[in-house]
Amino acid sequence: MGHVIGIDIGGSTTKIVGLNEGTIFSPLLVKATDPISSIYGAFGKFLNENRLTLSDVERIMITGVGSSFINEKILGIPTYKVGEFLATGYGGLFLSGLEKAVIVSMGTGTAFVMAEKGRAMHLGGTGIGGGTLLGLSSLTLNIRNFNDIVETARDGDLKNVDLSIGDITRDEIVGLPPDTTASNFGKVIDLASKADVALGIINLVFQCIGVMAVFASRNEKVEDVVLTGNLTMVPQAKAVFDSLTKLHNVRFHIPTHAEYATAAGASLISPDGHDVKSIG
Repeated sequence: MGHVIGIDIGGSTTKIVGLNEGTIFSPLLVKATDPISSIYGAFGKFLNENRLTLSDVERIMITGVGSSFINEKILGIPTYKVGEFLATGYGGLFLSGLEKAVIVSMGTGTAFVMAEKGRAMHLGGTGIGGGTLLGLSSLTLNIRNFNDIVETARDGDLKNVDLSIGDITRDEIVGLPPDTTASNFGKVIDLASKADVALGIINLVFQCIGVMAVFASRNEKVEDVVLTGNLTMVPQAKAVFDSLTKLHNVRFHIPTHAEYATAAGASLISPDGHDVKSIG
């Protein structure tokens, strides 16, 4: 059997992975604003780096918002379009090794998917995500580059921007440690630095996403939440979600290659499966 290629075509990035004998290989990300150029560029680069020919590829499984622009087979190879939420659910479970979990796809916005073996259901979403992080950083800090925001936040101190439970009461509140956030940006001091503000923005975005994931997990009666998408690459993410794990007794997981979960999920799905459409 040949290789199966999974491609997730987003608004600003295209992610591609290979699947061979049940193993994901060579995940690759390409940035582009045009989905057509991005998918052919990513696919060509993938073939070149893995020394594959067109005949080595059995089929291509595409998903993501940009897949709506693809209406014919890619270079004559059997091509199938997979529902994005289905791909996200399958990919999140595969990468985490879990059988049942809420899968959170953190991109420009954020989607929540309930997934278990053979089933994935879209629970809802929020407009808070990477777009929020970039937009607020641009407005408040005049920083528009994602990596620059992350680097700026490294030396930040949340005590200079966020109001905590310890700031508003001396009494012990069961289940709420003193450093728990009471209000994001509720205590911005005059001497708050750009680093403090950048970290505050990152914390705001991840806490909002995390708390919504907690609510979703409780509603679905599961204790595991798998985080996927580009925002998993932000180094400050782990600390935020670790604190939410302790606070809410919900296990947050960031698996290896989490940013490629949707592409991986697409590659895993049978062309005869539900929410799969042949192209061309």
